[in-house]
Amino acid sequence: MFEFNLSAAHPLTGYGWDEGFAESFTPFAGQGFVPGRIVRVDRGRVDAVVAEGAGVRTVLADTALVATSDPLRVPCTGDWAVIDLENGRAGDHIDGVVRALLPRRTSFVRSASSKRSDGQILAANVDHAVVAVTLADALDLGRIERFVSLAWESGAEPLVVLTKADLVGEPDVLAHLVADAESVAPGVQVLAVSSATGEGVDVLSAVLAGGTSVLLGQSGAGKSTLANALVGADVQVVQAIRDRDGKGRHTTTTRDLHVLPGGGVLIDTPGLRGVGMWDAEGGLARTFADVEGLAEECRFQDCAHEAEPGCAVLEAVEHGELPVRRLESYRKLLRENQRIVAKTDARLRAEIRRDWKQKQALGRHMSERKRGTRR
Repeated sequence: MFEFNLSAAHPLTGYGWDEGFAESFTPFAGQGFVPGRIVRVDRGRVDAVVAEGAGVRTVLADTALVATSDPLRVPCTGDWAVIDLENGRAGDHIDGVVRALLPRRTSFVRSASSKRSDGQILAANVDHAVVAVTLADALDLGRIERFVSLAWESGAEPLVVLTKADLVGEPDVLAHLVADAESVAPGVQVLAVSSATGEGVDVLSAVLAGGTSVLLGQSGAGKSTLANALVGADVQVVQAIRDRDGKGRHTTTTRDLHVLPGGGVLIDTPGLRGVGMWDAEGGLARTFADVEGLAEECRFQDCAHEAEPGCAVLEAVEHGELPVRRLESYRKLLRENQRIVAKTDARLRAEIRRDWKQKQALGRHMSERKRGTRR
């Protein structure tokens, strides 16, 4: 039986358990439930680590009791869950049932589709969002801006990692690439690493020690290889690099949480073909702090930075102080974010109208029943 004790060292501390989560678990203490961290999600079931004696064990738990149509409230890797281990199903090899999810501190969310208004949560309760960008191709600054904006919005601290640094022959060239990445991610640490040679891996491990990190990036960015290097074991299968373009094949298929040898845990994610914005106005403001700062000097408060007189942003572009690519990326991401927010608001209004009509119909039905009874 799990003993609820805030002062005692807990076996799950290495997985991120602390006094804050223990306080959140207080309403469930004494009911026979235990806290567990979800390390993998798969079709209505989750793998979660729970305390067992002085150590931990992984259990398989059913999520039917917390099933929801809201994609942002479904169980996710990194969640802390309230688990009932007394009502498992031995025949199905189910160890327990998830009774509730503890409140999330952070959540990395992207738009599930450009044609829909649904969001998709990729990881929960994350301290660092590690954005992996390969140097096997030309550096994609726009992709960095996109990921970093969503990372800031999630509540996690973004970190840009330029992978496959060994493919860049000249140190000066590598330094320029790092500087380019830093220029589009103000206030964000940028590290160049090579899983093949080990360059920069120790520095990255030190940054991630003690917290929860999620590893994000497109397919072929070298995330699986980097995850193996950080964990110190082959936790992810790495396929051969394609001869024609030097890219790795997509290998990771689930979001898995792994313990890091230097402390902390890492959530590896599948390669992302597309990363849509999701209500990330605050994250965009931080990523494009230079553009936002210039905008405050514009003559008109509602300046769109298109052709208005007295536009400080356009003047900065004209004088070479702000790259035109940077402004175009800002406009693109801002428009995309505004579209998804508008779609989400429209969906919420439709849901409210539907609920209101259902309540009206129920009210009319109850009134008719009452009138029939009186007769």
